[in-house]
Amino acid sequence: MSSETASASNKVLEVKSITKVYKKRTVLNNINFDIYAGEIFGFLGPNGAGKTTMIRIICGMTSPSSGEVFICGNSVQKSFQKAVVNLGAMIENCQAYPYMTGYQNLMYFASLHGKVDHLRIDEVVEMVGMTHRIHDKLKTYSYGMRQRIALAQALLHKPRLLVLDEPTNGLDANGVIELRKTLKILAAKENIAIMVSSHILTEMELLCDSYAIIDNGRILELKSKNNPSTASSKQLSISVNYPNYACKIIHEEFNLSPEIAGNCVIIPFDQNLYKKIVKVLQQKNIAVFGARVESKSLEELYLNILKNNRK
Repeated sequence: MSSETASASNKVLEVKSITKVYKKRTVLNNINFDIYAGEIFGFLGPNGAGKTTMIRIICGMTSPSSGEVFICGNSVQKSFQKAVVNLGAMIENCQAYPYMTGYQNLMYFASLHGKVDHLRIDEVVEMVGMTHRIHDKLKTYSYGMRQRIALAQALLHKPRLLVLDEPTNGLDANGVIELRKTLKILAAKENIAIMVSSHILTEMELLCDSYAIIDNGRILELKSKNNPSTASSKQLSISVNYPNYACKIIHEEFNLSPEIAGNCVIIPFDQNLYKKIVKVLQQKNIAVFGARVESKSLEELYLNILKNNRK
């Protein structure tokens, strides 16, 4: 099997040219991305960016105006039953019965799938860390415990794709950490493709292998296995004696918009450009004391991308 064929066989979700228009307002504009087995993919953006609409289209809860979604090669729009058999989703609040125990709820949802036995129920209960409380009534659970039951419910039928919409909402710090651990284990050991929608960037940086940044219905930045990020994840901090003057020169000569931090000028990292900048600064009688390369956080990249898009 060629590497190209192997890569295609590992593609679990394919989103192709999805556009959604509500009453002449374009909510999603030509969205394209793929997610592969074992990958945790972050779908990032501010509230109202289009994240939940995209998730509802993936789950077949809303139809796109144009475009198509494929799960394991099956079209959600044209072959819904074949597509969603490979889909597990946790959207909005836990849909369960408070007067029943956690285990009874899972037994009920297992019966809807038809081929889920007690061994699988026990397996997912252990996966989500609910063994000690699974026989208590749901109404006695904390919000975090209900989220775990919802996750267990989504995993019952061994889906190839798990879609989670803002799964950390309402969780305390320990709950967030435990959820992160659980999702990493699922991706690694179960080889599940996981899509997580969120606006909590610090958590997504710890969790995700790849991501898309969406704003106003358009993907502004995509970093995936087959599509490296176009935004620089590194920045160069140049120490000079006159940072304000240095910024002015860099802006005029190189059409960049540097930032200032103390006596340092911050620019996107480019080894060749750095040498040219140093040469120009020295010609303008600015002393360059040194430079260091720093990695940008996902939050810095995100804010820069949104800022540049909204200029």
